[in-house]
Amino acid sequence: MTTEHTLITQAMQNWVKSVIVKFNFCPFARKEVEANTIAYIVSEDEKHEDAVMTMLEQLAHLDAHPEVETTLLIFAEGFKDFDSYLDLVDLANALLAAQGYEGKYQIAHFHPDYEFADSEPGDAANYTNRAPYPTLHLIREESMAEALANYDDPESIPENNIRLARRKGEAFWQQLLANCHKS
Repeated sequence: MTTEHTLITQAMQNWVKSVIVKFNFCPFARKEVEANTIAYIVSEDEKHEDAVMTMLEQLAHLDAHPEVETTLLIFAEGFKDFDSYLDLVDLANALLAAQGYEGKYQIAHFHPDYEFADSEPGDAANYTNRAPYPTLHLIREESMAEALANYDDPESIPENNIRLARRKGEAFWQQLLANCHKS
C-alpha cells in the first residue's frame, strides 16, 4: 500500500469512527468497526468502466471471504465531480443487477459533495452521505436484512440522521469532515 493509499484509508477510517459510528448514522457500523470486518479498498480508477470492473472484483472478493462483512471502495482521484460520480452509481447499480448480484449485495454511496436531489447545496442533511472521498459501499443484503429485523423502527434511521445533521449545522459537519484528513 502506498503512503497516499494509507492516508486515504486513515481518513476514511476516521470518518467511519468519528461520523458514522459516533453520530450513529448507521446503527450497525459499530459492530463491524469493532470486529474489524470492513475492507477499505483504495482505487486509482478514473474511468467509469474501470471502476465498475474493480467493484465486480470486490464483490467476488466478498463472495470468497465471508469474514469480510462489507467493503468501502474508495476512489483516490476519480469521480471528484459529483455528476460524474452519480453516473458511476447508476452504472454500478445496473452492473450489479446484470451480473446477478442484485438481492445479494447493495450499494450505498458517499461523496465529498453529496447533494440529495430535493435539497439545497447548503442543507446540512447532505452530510449524512458526505465522506472524505467518493466511495461505493458494498453491503451484504442478508446481513443488512438481519440487522434491520433486529432494530426497532428502522424506517426512522434516515429521518433521525437528517434531523441530527440539521440541528448540528453545516459548519459543524464541514469541520468534522476536514478533521478526518488529520492523522
